[in-house]
Amino acid sequence: MSLTGDWLAHPGTQGLLAGLEAAGHRALFVGGCVRNALMGRAVSDTDLATDARPETVTDIAQSLGFRAVPTGLAHGTVTVIANSRAHEVTTFRRDTHTDGRHATVAFTDDLAADAARRDFTMNALYADRHGQVTDPLGGMADLLAGRVRFVGDAARRIAEDHLRILRFFRFHAQYGDPAQGIDAEGLAACAAHADQISTLSRERIGAEMRKLLAAPDPAPACASMAQAGVLAQVLPGADVRALAPLVHLEAGELAGWLCRLAVIGGQAPGENLRLSRAEQRDLGLIIAETGTLRTAAALGFLYGARLARDVVLARAALLGSGLPDGWQADIARGAAAEFPLAAADLPLTGPALGAALRAGRDRWLASDLSLSRQQLLD
Repeated sequence: MSLTGDWLAHPGTQGLLAGLEAAGHRALFVGGCVRNALMGRAVSDTDLATDARPETVTDIAQSLGFRAVPTGLAHGTVTVIANSRAHEVTTFRRDTHTDGRHATVAFTDDLAADAARRDFTMNALYADRHGQVTDPLGGMADLLAGRVRFVGDAARRIAEDHLRILRFFRFHAQYGDPAQGIDAEGLAACAAHADQISTLSRERIGAEMRKLLAAPDPAPACASMAQAGVLAQVLPGADVRALAPLVHLEAGELAGWLCRLAVIGGQAPGENLRLSRAEQRDLGLIIAETGTLRTAAALGFLYGARLARDVVLARAALLGSGLPDGWQADIARGAAAEFPLAAADLPLTGPALGAALRAGRDRWLASDLSLSRQQLLD
């Protein structure tokens, strides 16, 4: 199979690959760019693999007028900026020592050895600069079938890098076929090593959970995480039962990942996932408002359209109810509304004025934003 696309034909990319080849080296696209192109998805990152050593990649890049940045020399990675595009260029390598978080690598000229150290077969796909795909491990068949499968022995891959437990579920949410179900060997290996999640940094865990919950339908993957005991390691007390109803209610208008996190719940998500202050604020708001009776219009006025949508969806999913009639129009109405009273309308000053305005606003919100200025004054 051969790939095409603007990302493939980019002049900087083609110039870099041609330069490496002209110097007698093998240079290939690898990983996400090949995977996504085969699935017809957007390509955002351009990763290259080569038998050239990092110092050689640097010399060749600079001779072509490109900028080379030593972003990960210990692991064989040089970032080459060519015609304004960044390329992570990594030398073929094999692991010589791993401890579940860090790996010591040795460079190799063997593409098969490079492929064998990768996490999933669908990430061990390569393509030359003409788009011709090389598939050393049968990853294309897995990709096209929606099978997320570890390279070789699943338990060994996880022992090399414990983050692969979370990546397994995240990739299943993003690329797996729900009709096939999750890979049994991979699920068993993740369950057996679930306690190793505790060795990972909260930042890495949070980054994976953000991506997983942002997938079109994360419910099957999250259910499998719960089944394997992985979700309890990430978010003790989390419950996925409302997640599938939430995805159903979204009906193409995806909720934010924080909305999905809100219906899952769990202890101390801010700490366990290293949420930013803004994320913690929004998550707390969604959770708190699911327990109120505020109308969609009131929510739109108070929090804006995005957060109001998340609250309405989360509330319906958690309560097992349908969405209120006209909820989207009501949110838009609230987001565009202006409170009809102003300080100048009231013959008060100081704390009494503030209290009166707050009371008036509460009455206006409770009326579904229907009370007029005169009605509020009366």
